[in-house]
Amino acid sequence: MAVLDTILTASNDLAALIPAQIPDPAPVQPPGTEGFLSIMGWAKWVALALCIMGLVAAGAMMSWQSRRGEGGEHVGKIGMALGGVIVISAAGALVGFLMGA
Repeated sequence: MAVLDTILTASNDLAALIPAQIPDPAPVQPPGTEGFLSIMGWAKWVALALCIMGLVAAGAMMSWQSRRGEGGEHVGKIGMALGGVIVISAAGALVGFLMGA
C-alpha cells in the first residue's frame, strides 16, 4: 500500500509541474510559400481529375460487362473512387479537424 501512495504522490507532484494553460498559436503561413500553395492546388485538381476518369472507366466496364452478366463486380470500384473524391475534396477540413482547429 505504501508503494501505491508513493506513486500517487509522485504523479500529483508531476501534474503540478505541468502548466495549466498550454499555448496554442494560430498557424501562420511562412513568407515565400505561395508557390507551394499553387502546387497543392494543382495536385488536388489532378487527383480529382483522376478520380473522375476512374469513375468513367468503371462505368464503361460495367456497361461492357453487363452484357456478359458480370456488371455488378465494379460497384466496389465505384465506391472506392467516390471515397477518394470525398477524401480529396475534404482534405483541408479533415486535417483541421484532426489537429483540433
